[in-house]
Amino acid sequence: MDEKIMKLQEMINESNRIVFFGGAGVSTESGIPDFRSKDGLYNQHDVRFDKYQPEYLLSHTCLMREPKVYFEFHRQKMDTRNIEPNNAHKYLARLEEAGKLIGIVTQNIDGLHQKAGSKKVFEIHGSALRNYCSRCGREYDRDYIFESKDPVPYCECGGIIRPDITLYEEGLPDQAVDDAVKAISTADMMIIGGTSLTVYPAAGFVNYFKGNNLVVINRDPLHLRVAENFLMIQDKIGEVFSQLEV
Repeated sequence: MDEKIMKLQEMINESNRIVFFGGAGVSTESGIPDFRSKDGLYNQHDVRFDKYQPEYLLSHTCLMREPKVYFEFHRQKMDTRNIEPNNAHKYLARLEEAGKLIGIVTQNIDGLHQKAGSKKVFEIHGSALRNYCSRCGREYDRDYIFESKDPVPYCECGGIIRPDITLYEEGLPDQAVDDAVKAISTADMMIIGGTSLTVYPAAGFVNYFKGNNLVVINRDPLHLRVAENFLMIQDKIGEVFSQLEV
């Protein structure tokens, strides 16, 4: 076994309050593209959307100003209903079941952690599997927007039915933020995986960690405040977790 994997296993074994903080890289091994890599969502050629900045297509402004464009992009790029969890999601679910993981803080909107069996998931960017009316708040099932024949889905009250995700220019959901901060601030170990930590305010959450063991598993190195024990592993997170025991 690789020396770094052995060190990670030791850190997990000695920790009892582990928090995982993850981004798009956690789901790439399930076939969901990330955002900023060369093959990521922001760099995919699509004549329907090439004239727009990627961040605009995921913004509150786009939803309000050009809802047809917004929903076409959402339906084409955000449908993860048939995607399955990978080794990373499954390992974290087992770690929670064993009583060692106290929470998953995810920037992803795909719902794969819950699909793998995790219960304590704090979705700080919301979920594409929940929909609601922006006017009256009525909830709609996960399939409604993806299967609606209307270019822009409207509620009976006249409001736009939108996904429960945090768009650019919108604030993070209060309850998820509170739960995430509480978990991170009381953790004795934090594993950061599949994120470049470039999207704020989510990236600032790691500053609440006061524990001893800090691990980063990412394709590219991250420059962070070093905890008492710091470990950096540059690899695919699913492949790393597949070598670990709970």
